Amino acid sequence: MKTTQQLRSEAGFGHVFLVLLILVMLGVVGYAGYYVFGKNSEFKNAITVNRSNKSNKTSQASWAFDGSAWKAAATPPTCPDPLLSQSPVDISQATAILYPGQTRNQYKPHGGFLFGNNTDNDVDVSLAMDATAVDGVRYLENGTEQYLFDFINDCGIMLRYDHLLTLSDAFQQLADGLPEAKANQSQTTNFSTPKPFKAGDSIASAVGFPDPALNVSMDFGVYDLRKPNEASKNAAYASAHADVKSQAYYGICWLNDLPAADKTAALALPGGDAKAGKTSDYCK
Repeated sequence: MKTTQQLRSEAGFGHVFLVLLILVMLGVVGYAGYYVFGKNSEFKNAITVNRSNKSNKTSQASWAFDGSAWKAAATPPTCPDPLLSQSPVDISQATAILYPGQTRNQYKPHGGFLFGNNTDNDVDVSLAMDATAVDGVRYLENGTEQYLFDFINDCGIMLRYDHLLTLSDAFQQLADGLPEAKANQSQTTNFSTPKPFKAGDSIASAVGFPDPALNVSMDFGVYDLRKPNEASKNAAYASAHADVKSQAYYGICWLNDLPAADKTAALALPGGDAKAGKTSDYCK
């Protein structure tokens, strides 16, 4: 029979073992953490973790949203100037610009392009800067399959492309690995292995919605994760958009960051939204 002292010693050892086991399990859960980008909602599941692939130094994992702010896991490299080495589309083909930071049915930190002269959906879309594809979604809207992708450059710039219709081979391969498209379900899924791309790489060759109600347009957003934007420093703005702060507090007027000639051409185009026009919380 064991003595009282022996029983106490074993009980103490068991307690220590249980605590160690819980700590190990918490460590595993923390390492496996992830964040999900919602199309028009806050990045609610964001956790600051480093999911970097050591063989891929441009991995998105160096940036994560912790629920309050975007954070870099290490000192980021310097961003290029201008931020965008090229335009995401041929600006001469666009007929209007959707300005970022305005209300269009609901608040939109991103902007976009309208192609009112097109008789089909053919629009070449390319990556505007070196960046890593971090997540995406295929979803059904008005019965048409649409694609959305988010990219992050390690310097702290995030790009969003939405309403892509026909993808390039490289991006179709990425999309094929995403969950099946469902009506009006546009929550993005992280890629298990974020894939780096170069500025100018083809993303899509058609955008928007085909006949019978031809709509040739796409969304394009740019977010500077390095610091909150000026709009977010306004108390009324911050309160009104606190539920989407991971986007709204970091959206920028990307028209100003296009190459010089394209910037001039884009700013000369009319605002694409009939009510909001060129009104913007970011573009002043």
